[in-house]
Amino acid sequence: MTDDVPIKPASTVALLRDSAQGIETLLLRRGQDLAFAPDRWVFPGGRLEAADYTADAGEVGEESAARQAAARESLEECGLHPDPAAMQLLSRWTTPVGHPRRFSTYIFAAPLPGSEAVVVDGGEICDYCWLPVAEALQRHCAGQLDILPPTMVTLRLITRFTAVDEFLRAASAMPVPQIFPVLCRTETGMASLYAGDAGYASADPDVPGARHRSVFAADHWVYTYEAVDAAHPPLIPLD
Repeated sequence: MTDDVPIKPASTVALLRDSAQGIETLLLRRGQDLAFAPDRWVFPGGRLEAADYTADAGEVGEESAARQAAARESLEECGLHPDPAAMQLLSRWTTPVGHPRRFSTYIFAAPLPGSEAVVVDGGEICDYCWLPVAEALQRHCAGQLDILPPTMVTLRLITRFTAVDEFLRAASAMPVPQIFPVLCRTETGMASLYAGDAGYASADPDVPGARHRSVFAADHWVYTYEAVDAAHPPLIPLD
């Protein structure tokens, strides 16, 4: 596939804290009138800006700039300021071909100890909630929390752990996948195909064979990894 839409660098950060119910994360609800991901629940984040490429009076590379952008966007959108140096890179997702706006998004996780007040900007972000990660996934499966596949996959990765430090230590040893989804329609809704899926090259979800995809059905996304070549490991460790 080819596409003339420019791909812009962006970043987002899953802010995490410990609770009696396990790891909690902050989710923000985007406004209904926004051009990109309207009314979705997301992690704080946005596009990289020129100022993000300068730190300590010197130029920095794109990943360092992405950390600065994630911290800046978090402060702008919800009043919280995670430490860029404490962020753990989890993955990088590129918006599928066909979208009017495309981004190559660094997804980080960061601890947020303490009880700083969340203050949403009231424009781009209209609501927020701190939720145990397992509960967020349960709400999504019940059709009560509208999220996109990168958020769903990230939450599923985190929910395997019971404490923030434990997760961040484990994540530091995990590979950082670069994901280029292919979006296509199915009989039940939509599918986001990943490398290794039998239909990935042709954007045809009905091609028989390996299944590496997230399928939207019954108001939520379901991740599937079946009979995939080992060259394309799962995005979520399989038990």
